[in-house]
Amino acid sequence: MSKCTWYDNCQSLYQSIPWLVYCCNPKLKQPPTIVKQSVKDYIVDPRDNIIIECEAKGNPVPTFSWRRNGKFFNIGKDPRVTMRKRSGTLEIGFRSGGRPEDYEGEYQCFATNDLGVALSNKILLRVSKAPLWPKEVLEPVMVTEGSPLVLPCNPPPGLPPPYTFWMNSGMVPIPQDKRVSMGLNGDLYFSNVLAKDAHTDYSCNARFPFTHTIQQKNPFTLRVQTKELYNDTSYNATDPYGGRKVAESTPNFLSPSGSESTKMVLRDEKLLLECIAAGLPTPTVKWFKKGGDLPARKVKFENYNKTLKIINVSEEDAGEYVCMANNHLGSIRHSIFVQVKAAPYWLDKPTNLVLAPDENGRLVCRANGNPKPNIQWLINGQPVESSPPNPSRQELGDTIIFRSVQMGSSAVYQCNASNQHGYLLANAFVSVLDMPPRMLGPKNQLIKVIENNRTFLDCPFFGSPLPELRWFKNGQGSGLDGGQYRVYINGTLEIKRARAEDEGTYTCLANSILGSAENQVRLEVKEPTRIVRAPEHQSAIRGSTARFNCKVKSDPTLPITVTWTKDDKPLNMGWRLRKDEESLTIPNVNEGDEGTYSCTVKSEIDQDSASARLTVLDRPDPPIDLDLSDPAARSIRLTWIPGNDHRSPVTQFLVQFEENRWEPGRWQNLSTYPGDLNSVILQLAPFVNYQFRVIAINSVGQSKPSRPSLRYKTSGAAPDAIPKGLRGWGSKKDNMEISWERNGPNLRYNVWWRRKELEEEWNNVTTMESKYVVQNTETYVPYEIKIQAMNEFGPGPESNVVTGYSGEDKPTDAPTDLQMSKVDDTTAHIHWKPVDLNSVQGEFKEYRLYYWRESSLVPGLVVSKEKKTKGFYSTVAGPSGILSDLVPYSKYKMFMVVANNRFEGPPSNTVEFTTKEGVPDAPRFFRINRRSFDTIHLQWDKPLEPNGILIAYQLKYHTVNGSRVGHTQLETFYPNVTDFSLRLPDRSTRYKFFLSARTTVGAGEVFAEESPHFANEAYIDQVDIATQGWFIGLMCAIALIILILLIVCFIKRSRGGKYPVRDKKDLPLDPVDQKDQDGSFDYHSDEDNKPLQGSQTSLDGNVKESDDSLVDYGEGGDGQFNEDGSFIGQYTVKKDKDETEGNESSEATSPVNAIYSLA
Repeated sequence: MSKCTWYDNCQSLYQSIPWLVYCCNPKLKQPPTIVKQSVKDYIVDPRDNIIIECEAKGNPVPTFSWRRNGKFFNIGKDPRVTMRKRSGTLEIGFRSGGRPEDYEGEYQCFATNDLGVALSNKILLRVSKAPLWPKEVLEPVMVTEGSPLVLPCNPPPGLPPPYTFWMNSGMVPIPQDKRVSMGLNGDLYFSNVLAKDAHTDYSCNARFPFTHTIQQKNPFTLRVQTKELYNDTSYNATDPYGGRKVAESTPNFLSPSGSESTKMVLRDEKLLLECIAAGLPTPTVKWFKKGGDLPARKVKFENYNKTLKIINVSEEDAGEYVCMANNHLGSIRHSIFVQVKAAPYWLDKPTNLVLAPDENGRLVCRANGNPKPNIQWLINGQPVESSPPNPSRQELGDTIIFRSVQMGSSAVYQCNASNQHGYLLANAFVSVLDMPPRMLGPKNQLIKVIENNRTFLDCPFFGSPLPELRWFKNGQGSGLDGGQYRVYINGTLEIKRARAEDEGTYTCLANSILGSAENQVRLEVKEPTRIVRAPEHQSAIRGSTARFNCKVKSDPTLPITVTWTKDDKPLNMGWRLRKDEESLTIPNVNEGDEGTYSCTVKSEIDQDSASARLTVLDRPDPPIDLDLSDPAARSIRLTWIPGNDHRSPVTQFLVQFEENRWEPGRWQNLSTYPGDLNSVILQLAPFVNYQFRVIAINSVGQSKPSRPSLRYKTSGAAPDAIPKGLRGWGSKKDNMEISWERNGPNLRYNVWWRRKELEEEWNNVTTMESKYVVQNTETYVPYEIKIQAMNEFGPGPESNVVTGYSGEDKPTDAPTDLQMSKVDDTTAHIHWKPVDLNSVQGEFKEYRLYYWRESSLVPGLVVSKEKKTKGFYSTVAGPSGILSDLVPYSKYKMFMVVANNRFEGPPSNTVEFTTKEGVPDAPRFFRINRRSFDTIHLQWDKPLEPNGILIAYQLKYHTVNGSRVGHTQLETFYPNVTDFSLRLPDRSTRYKFFLSARTTVGAGEVFAEESPHFANEAYIDQVDIATQGWFIGLMCAIALIILILLIVCFIKRSRGGKYPVRDKKDLPLDPVDQKDQDGSFDYHSDEDNKPLQGSQTSLDGNVKESDDSLVDYGEGGDGQFNEDGSFIGQYTVKKDKDETEGNESSEATSPVNAIYSLA
């Protein structure tokens, strides 16, 4: 059995199974079946050969014959006609002559083999025709202006009918509108004629689709009679008659005529109803249907509402349609009665039938139409009445019933349903077979499906008689049907919602009286492929980087591919675009990158996709076509055309100007305007030769400047603005400097001033500068000042009077009786007696307090004596203030001065005060600087500011285990203790420490640290070699050997009787804790932590072992011993060798001294 394909149609057993059987069983005999044929109404091009198609299949291979006009068509007798091999298709060629028209007619193909005869449709063959337009002489058409007109087209009858249109001699279509339009019959209708319609070239054209030719009718000449002279230039849309009097008329119909008409249309075809009305003014056409509404989804209005079009007409579209035309003079109606007829259409088309011997069956042929079609049955192309009788067959109208069929009764049945509007012809064979069950699909198929999806497992089978089919899962249990499962009659098993537990091997078993057959399908249920983080719409500025996300979740057993497209076209990943597993990156975006980006992820059984749009924003293009209009003495209108905004709307336009007299070439900002304006009035200064340019601004930035406008020069005029910024102030104690802002070029300024409140005459000066200095003034007195700009055209307006002051001098008085009233650790309340404000000799600004930290009360703590200031503004009789941010436990000094804008006065009395003791700052550092297996070593340093006498350090700590906190423990240390070792209960314990220093006031700021996790320190897990037994034993043995050698050496060297002793300086050691006379602890500086001079080098330092021997000390020395062996006299002096050596070892670490002690 060969492999074959089939279509999954669970509902069409009788249609799909027979084809499947014959496809997969090439040796099985099959009645003929028509598979391809030409259309019923077949129009051919006379320039081409004629091909009439007829293809059929069957076993044995069918033979073909034709009938033409109901008679046998003998192909062999006509040399122009050939039939293709293994096909019934006819080819009619005309190379050797002949006319295609001679072969017009009705053709029908017959396909025959041993089991029956199949028929094609009756094919009506016609040759396309494109006749010429009849020659005719057309007289000019005369019509009065305002009257209706119809220019007939009457195209020649072609096959198929031509498409008509109107054009002038220049091949330009005639403009059509509500007034002038072409009807369905091709005529050109004028609802009313205007004088402008007079032309000599109204030509109707007919285009024939098969020959692709256009036939043109002789043109019409239209002459319009007017009562008054017509001028082409007088026409306008609001007054088409140019002011001439034209008689108006009520509407009347040009097409159709009368008050009612009828229209017949076939079901499923297109209905076109037309109403074209005449009248002046041009009438408006409206449509409605009596007894119901127009079908909105099917109705279209065309040709300026003159044509109603309904597509796919059905029986409910029949009825009375009314078109109404009206203008302001009246209205008119026309009723069109629509009848819907129908060519035959299938209700139940007969299908092929396969029966086993002694089985029953039926063929059903039901069709409908209007009028109702006639049903005729044929067997192998012959009417049933003329066929041999068959006792197992019974005809009952549209049904043929078969009972107890027998082998050899196979045949092809035809059903013909016809009425006056057309016919239907269907072939259906009845094949009688005797066959055991067999599986038609591939064996042991693997099906992969997505979880929660509806799933179909196919099991195509056949047998005659038809077997019974059942499904089993994993070879167990009863048949699957019901609940989650459904078995279709064609063998397909439906799983309504596939789940993970539905995986397994499914077996389909077909049984009949002739045997059984089975097949297996293995089902795997997979997780769906989904995009869990989809790309999002975004806008990117040109040159920036855009990034689209596409994070995917899929079944781990299914390989997936992720592809990106832009505007539905594949996206090439070049040097610029970068794609990774979860995103697409577009660096340096430009306008070409704008579009819709789609991420598609595919597996072998499903896919998902998501899209997002990238909008590229850029600076706008510069405006163009700057135009100046509406000039005035001090203004002009500037108009421009905005450039492309590059998808970021313009928010502002900046207008700049350049003038060529004072600062040529320098562009200055004039004004800004909203982005929706492109024409503005510019306010200008007089006597300036301007040119302008415009810059567009959007959210991205500014455009390049536009090209400059033409120049515009304003005329001169007197100043109309008052200079801004007028003020008077003293730069010295005996002057007043009057200054202002220039408000234009080539201006002079009149300046007036006088003492305020003295009613003096105004002093006046004229200057070209922007300031003037008044000399020899009294110290800090008020003046009234005003100013006026003027030029060659006259003076401008005077300014308002403003008050200025002459210069300030040093204050003469000092604040007195400066004192403190309340002092705590960081603040102090101060009081003083004020000065006479007249002694300030200027504007009183503030009382300025100078203060500095003289020293700290903590012994040994060096402090900065930088002076600080604080101002107090007060004009009351008893001023006071608060001085804050002081350092506790310190000695301060302060004094106060009074200040004006330029000078300070003499200082007040100096006051000393001390702040109270406070709590300390946090320790300078706090760290865990060493950690062994079972010990944590903590180290810290004293606070930078103790703010008092330290009395202790307080350490709180507790264990930390995730979110659980252990019991808090407290340790207290003397102030000279700066380290602490803590043994760990086990190596995984972690602690959190809180360290603070204390004074008598209390604990200071807390410094918190947490011990590191033991896993973070590599040396924790290393083996400590110093704790290994073999290593300890080895070191002890080496030490013993060295000791024996030293003893032997000493005995040999000491037999001379003299030996020197290494000297050691007698230096006092500082005690760890030294107390002052008052019993307090001394706060040492860093010098206190240095090692003692002459003490041994620290263990961390490099110790150079001495090469000295006892000989160096014994020879040539002057040292003497008492009887008890102690030194007398001076120490022995080392030889020069010792003077060149490095650090000496101390007595405590000398091995020789160790031996002496043993002796």
